[in-house]
Amino acid sequence: MRSHLGRNSDSGVLERLTQEGVVAVATEMGPLSGRKAVVTGSAHGIGTAIADRLESEGADVQRIDKEDVDLTDAEAVAAYFVELGSVDILVNNAGGVVGQVHHPIDEITIESWRAVVDANLTSTFLCTRAVARSMKSQRWGRIVNISSGAGRSVSLTGIQAYASSKAAQIGFTRQMAHELGPFGVTVNAIAPGFILSNPSTQAQWESYGAEGQQRLVEGIALRRLGSAVDIANGVYFFVSDAASWITGQTISIDGGHSLF
Repeated sequence: MRSHLGRNSDSGVLERLTQEGVVAVATEMGPLSGRKAVVTGSAHGIGTAIADRLESEGADVQRIDKEDVDLTDAEAVAAYFVELGSVDILVNNAGGVVGQVHHPIDEITIESWRAVVDANLTSTFLCTRAVARSMKSQRWGRIVNISSGAGRSVSLTGIQAYASSKAAQIGFTRQMAHELGPFGVTVNAIAPGFILSNPSTQAQWESYGAEGQQRLVEGIALRRLGSAVDIANGVYFFVSDAASWITGQTISIDGGHSLF
């Protein structure tokens, strides 16, 4: 059920009907039970898969999308997190190309540039700033930034602001890992490959045509496209105890498209 804070998971009690009436059945405890997580950009695709995976592991997940909070508005973000209270896990997944297509650099307006940078980088900064104090106070936190293969190489769409802001997310990840590490907070990033996860990526895929699609797949070592679940699995690894001594790192989850 959606509240004004987002869609909450029910991490407490499930109810089932029996002949005697309503019986409370305690949910099975998962490894993330008792942890509050925020996943931005969770309306579909990768964000939905991440939120679902964290919920399946026991986390109380707040799902945020643009209908809930304007993540590029500093005051709106601050107010949201004040009302929400302390957060254990933050996944900065919101972003994208904001409906833009490639234009030559000499035709890019400052407004279109800022729209993409704000959607990807400014939103990550604002949400991270909002949770940092409580994570430092409790001396535990997990932050995962969803960057892009474009942030480690070039953008397949040719959108300059997208490649630049995704690269900046990776730099921000390293800097925050350095700053927050002494407080027990890890900060890592994932650079997904091409994932058919939303209308924008579907349109991009279709624009390549059969030959272009074949070339893209042949450029992937595993010779297949990935899924949103592949990215969600990476996020769960970073927030799990298995990654407790890993911070400041970026993992490319792309089937071997980027081999560094």
